[in-house]
Amino acid sequence: MQAIRKESSLGYQHRVNGATVDLPVGKAVCVGRNYAAHARELNNPIPAEPVLFIKPNTSVVNLSGQLAVPEHCGACHFEAEICILLGHSIKIGCDQAQAQAAIAGVGLALDLTLRDLQQQLKDNGLPWEKAKAFDGACPVSDFVSLDRIDDLQQLRIQLYQNNQLQQDGNSADMLTPVLPLLIYISQFFTLMPGDLVLTGTPAGVGPLAIGDRLELVLSDRIRCQTHVCAQP
Repeated sequence: MQAIRKESSLGYQHRVNGATVDLPVGKAVCVGRNYAAHARELNNPIPAEPVLFIKPNTSVVNLSGQLAVPEHCGACHFEAEICILLGHSIKIGCDQAQAQAAIAGVGLALDLTLRDLQQQLKDNGLPWEKAKAFDGACPVSDFVSLDRIDDLQQLRIQLYQNNQLQQDGNSADMLTPVLPLLIYISQFFTLMPGDLVLTGTPAGVGPLAIGDRLELVLSDRIRCQTHVCAQP
């Protein structure tokens, strides 16, 4: 892919196999409760079908380096997820082969969540966007191309907080696997080149504190580090 600058308002650019790629920074479609153990740890019911919500491209930032979180909105929780980068559009009626062909890269992301605010919104029957879609709420790693992934449903995802393992899951435990998930999402939202899909988080989520150091690992393919600071 040709190297070119196409970045978000917060300076993020997609990178695959170490190179910046000719893809815009689009929306992030996120999947809630795609791991049963995570649903249970937050006392949520296990859904019969995927729970979807969207983060705008203004939420997408680089995962490596510095992670700025708002301090004035209560607890901010980490949720480590396998992230899919779309290289081609897919829409209603796509099949599994088309969904796989549309994948430009596989990486890691954090679905940062203002948990106290989210609970207030849920208690009042209101949407979650203020808790899920704020600026910087979707930190994303570099990606590796699909030909470097042996099996999308045998990927281990780990998050260490200050050298302590907090999340340790495997894509084999997803309630809806990656390709069926892309097909399901495309029934409602056309996925465009440069869009992201966050595929759900395993159990072990928890609050961040200023000064925390995080390390995220995707099998033996991706390893990235970041530290938490206050949002200006």
